[in-house]
Amino acid sequence: MAPLRNFYPVILAGGSGTRLWPRSRRNTPKQFLRFHSPRTLLQKTYERLLPLTAPERMYVVTNHRFVDRVREELPAVPPQNVLGEPEGRNTAPAMGWAAALIAREHPDAVTALFPADHIITRVDTFRRVLRAAVAVADTGRIVTLGITPTEPATGYGYIERGEQLGEYEGFIVYRLVRFTEKPDRATAEQFLRTGRFSWNSGMFIWRADRLLSEIAQHIPDLHAGLQRILAAWDTPRRDEVLREVWPTLPNTSVDYGIMEHVHDGAVIPADIGWNDVGSWQAVYQEYPKDEHGNAVEGEALLLDTEGSLVLSDGRLLALVGMRDVVVVETEDAILICPRERAQDVRQVVAELKARGKEEYL
Repeated sequence: MAPLRNFYPVILAGGSGTRLWPRSRRNTPKQFLRFHSPRTLLQKTYERLLPLTAPERMYVVTNHRFVDRVREELPAVPPQNVLGEPEGRNTAPAMGWAAALIAREHPDAVTALFPADHIITRVDTFRRVLRAAVAVADTGRIVTLGITPTEPATGYGYIERGEQLGEYEGFIVYRLVRFTEKPDRATAEQFLRTGRFSWNSGMFIWRADRLLSEIAQHIPDLHAGLQRILAAWDTPRRDEVLREVWPTLPNTSVDYGIMEHVHDGAVIPADIGWNDVGSWQAVYQEYPKDEHGNAVEGEALLLDTEGSLVLSDGRLLALVGMRDVVVVETEDAILICPRERAQDVRQVVAELKARGKEEYL
């Protein structure tokens, strides 16, 4: 698969993954975890994109504490392309910062936002649909990838599509009508019945100059802040200005700050084997199962146990008579919960924080 001429992908690696406690911690967030693979989620994100572009065209935005770790995991990416945020300000500032730096040298570049903590199993299909998205974005439109829904899930945002705009690389491109954030069950079921809705993948593709124009129009405070950062970028005051300006930028997402205002957006639905790994239930879905539906990693002894996720970090975990549970062990903590309550693990993190148990966060 030939690389694309002017494609500059941006990987956002600043998430915390609180629903994957106790494996995901402040010092080892979700993007640095490995699930049934020798490579981290960040490394796999990079590898998915590599055939379509060169490493020197890749950018990664992460927390300043993880810059060295990202550079170590992705040694082919130029060190200056790994950008360290002084603090998390959501996806619009992170993406805007990278796009602004790219546009200084390549204003017509097509760039894109890729979360570093997703799993995509149909990689060839992903690359083909991405080629289509880049071709559409090169015409000036803002494009998002829609995930073909498999159930009326309430944990994802939804994208409604309108009329067909054309066909690229064998994929049909539709007009983007609207975003709906995490509906209730009845609404999600209605969406699926219409056949017009996809899950929101969180992946967006656009020309760098188009994105910066949208930021200037819809998030002027962010645009002004980015201009201050860029003005100091090639001076000795680069880091000082970044630390000064960054905390003042609007804490807003690309979805809310930009995409909800776009009137000529496009969506390309595709089945790419996507999983946002947003909970231990989602992790369970990705692991191979034994004849009893158990997903196991590490030392475990399961007797009369079915449908469970059991991840050992060294100690033997023995389960007897359990059904549909999650057991995750680390050096200093063990999580036990029903699989159906996996989304509630974030409450554990909140309670630990409230009790001042910083050593477990």
